[in-house]
Amino acid sequence: MREGAVGVGEVEWARARELDASDPLAAARDQFGETPGDSVYLDGNSLGMLPRRSVARLRQVVEEEWGRGLVGSWDRWIDLPFQVGDRLGQALLGADAGEVVMADSTSVNLYKLAAAAVGARPGRTVVVTDRRNFPTDRYLLEGLVRGRPLELRLVEFDEVEGPTAERVRAAVDGDTALLSLSHVDYRSGAIADMAGISAVAHAAGALTLWDLSHSVGAVPIQLDRSGADLAAGCTYKYVNAGPGAPAFLYVRRSLQAEISQPIWGWFGKRQMFAMDEGYRPRDGVGSFLSGTPAVLGLALVEEGVLLLEELGIERIRAKSIALTSYLVELCDRHLAGLGFELASPRAADRRGSQVCLRHARAQAICRELGERWGVVADFRAPDRLRLGCAAPTTSFADLALAVERIAQVSDLGEGPSSPSPAGGAAGATERG
Repeated sequence: MREGAVGVGEVEWARARELDASDPLAAARDQFGETPGDSVYLDGNSLGMLPRRSVARLRQVVEEEWGRGLVGSWDRWIDLPFQVGDRLGQALLGADAGEVVMADSTSVNLYKLAAAAVGARPGRTVVVTDRRNFPTDRYLLEGLVRGRPLELRLVEFDEVEGPTAERVRAAVDGDTALLSLSHVDYRSGAIADMAGISAVAHAAGALTLWDLSHSVGAVPIQLDRSGADLAAGCTYKYVNAGPGAPAFLYVRRSLQAEISQPIWGWFGKRQMFAMDEGYRPRDGVGSFLSGTPAVLGLALVEEGVLLLEELGIERIRAKSIALTSYLVELCDRHLAGLGFELASPRAADRRGSQVCLRHARAQAICRELGERWGVVADFRAPDRLRLGCAAPTTSFADLALAVERIAQVSDLGEGPSSPSPAGGAAGATERG
């Protein structure tokens, strides 16, 4: 990594080196694949890096379990949705065994859960969500209410600070069946008060559904303690399970007997191999399964969760706070005079594991950084540059170098005199 270049200054570089030297998670970076040259990867909030252990696990599943075991390996594969779901739920979600199952994509799971929630509140006609929620979350709710005697109520929250219990209290009422929100905002990184908001929704008689895509693996979550009813999220961001990895869903145990999901498939059926007529769902969270699980993806989810378990979610969160706080300081000192404005909460405990900046040329800057200068971040319309700080794979020196290069690109309208050989399309993402 190039140090001491014109930009942030040697004092800043010395501080970054000092912070890295005292980082208890510094060695975790060695458990992941390399990035090209001196590139800086700040897009783990879109796609996490590849854990080295996952390569060996995938080889085992492909060559031994599939290659040699063939169909007989289903004896061990068939319980993977529950096995991996329990491990993820207990290690990262604050859920009990039997409350989390792996299935499908985040969008499909959110739809299943939203439909089940509406069905469990007959006579109520309103579904409430954030007007700036991740687009797919809004789209699937639009699809859910279309053709039904339901109304989708879009609520304006502060675009930096996100949803609050006070604002939710004004938005829900006796007609509300479901409140659906993201735990961490996909743009600003603001963390919602899950417990406070859930309490407000419950006081109105509504159920809560949380999208955990930007918090799982980065922020400690306590679903059971917070009173959350339903939740879903992806595993290819901070869980590092790879592109298109299976998603998960959570159903609070006391609610499982009351709700029914709309996509009935044989994996969610009691006595699935009976092949008889009629459908009787499994007991428990398994009733939310539909089709055949993605075995290769589930193996990679399990490896990602095991790695995070070993590192410890509390230690991950502590480093995440230190990283984002340092990045905010760097931005204040070196980018504020170049047209950048912080678009994430300033309070460290209100931020997830990313920092968002506004700039009139954010899209062009993001593209230039990725294509020529080896800083992979991403852009969100209309004017936001998102900088992800995945704690296991990001160093303080990474952030100093990134801010240096952002400053140079923004100040000069072009990159520094010696471009990095590393490149890549910045801004590519799957979900969020």
